[in-house]
Amino acid sequence: MDKNEHIPYGKQYIDDDDLKAVNRVLQADFLTTGPTVSEFEQKLCDLTGASYAVAISNGTAALHAACYAAGIKKGDEVITTPMTFAASANCILYCGGTPVFADIDPETWNIDPQEIKKRITKKTKAVIVVDFTGQVVEMDRIRVICKKHHLTLIEDAAHSIGSKYKKVSVGNLADMTTFSFHPVKTITCGEGGAILTNNKELYSKCLLFRSHTITRDAELLTDNPYYGYNEQIDLGYNYRLTDIQAALGLSQLNKLDLFIKRRKEIVQKYDRAFEQMPELILQKEIPESDSARHLYIIRLNPKYTIVDRSVFMDELSKLNIGTQVHYMPVYYHPYYQKLGYPRGLCPKAEALYEEIVSIPLYYSMSDEDVEHVISSIKKVLQFS
Repeated sequence: MDKNEHIPYGKQYIDDDDLKAVNRVLQADFLTTGPTVSEFEQKLCDLTGASYAVAISNGTAALHAACYAAGIKKGDEVITTPMTFAASANCILYCGGTPVFADIDPETWNIDPQEIKKRITKKTKAVIVVDFTGQVVEMDRIRVICKKHHLTLIEDAAHSIGSKYKKVSVGNLADMTTFSFHPVKTITCGEGGAILTNNKELYSKCLLFRSHTITRDAELLTDNPYYGYNEQIDLGYNYRLTDIQAALGLSQLNKLDLFIKRRKEIVQKYDRAFEQMPELILQKEIPESDSARHLYIIRLNPKYTIVDRSVFMDELSKLNIGTQVHYMPVYYHPYYQKLGYPRGLCPKAEALYEEIVSIPLYYSMSDEDVEHVISSIKKVLQFS
């Protein structure tokens, strides 16, 4: 590799097949939500084993639609993790509900099922779990909790398309599963998302919500005076995905196995390099989860690390290595502070946040890129 070339923490991969797929749609009759979107939805069902898929404009819209379909409204509480992008909690607020944050397992960094149980009240309506870094949550334990308390289980799988739990694909595990197809994710539509479910009623609600909740379905209309007549039956949004984006997504799905294979190879190289370094703490794997990793995160061990995180990231930047922090606890954001969420709610998540750094992980990383990242991290940690 060229040592002067920047290695970002994440990056999309676009090839000639992707360009040809998009170009075909640009020359076809439909540009917005049309037959290519339907084809993309069917391919997502084929991939996951889910009965229904709704392609939507982005991952946040997918979560919003799922909360709507779950019937979240003012006065309802929804439990989620603080170690996630803000959208996992914002979607609750969009529907008038109240996010309730449950702490994480300090070793796997996923939401702790026992902490979910502690936060259930009479107001709890749903649980939104997040497959942090691509590792599936302890789904068996969480499903039992949700079933016992009659809670809707929503899986934010923005990190975990292609992951499996006990050999069952993500998308076929929760009441609803949401995907994101942002450029740094495993596959991309440019922007895009999806909701997967086996429940026809939830599917129908998400489908309506995607397009203003305007329908031509005769069974839902109050009147039907002419051909093409339609009615808005609730308050929905324009969250449609275009055929242009769906064409890119379809082409990307054809490469998903290759993307996952390479990501796992890089993860194995990192694990071998870092697992014997006392300066670093690595994420513990959940045995039941076959994880298609979206992120590789290292935790700086304060007992051994002589450099703080800010200096560590700055030094790596000087070596042309991009890093990021995933994530600041959601309730640390100023908006959530204004809502009255105090610090100290989830001490394990807060402690993790202070010590984590995401390092580069993406399909097109060369072995030389990976070795440069490894050697640079060792240099900064051990010889700074």
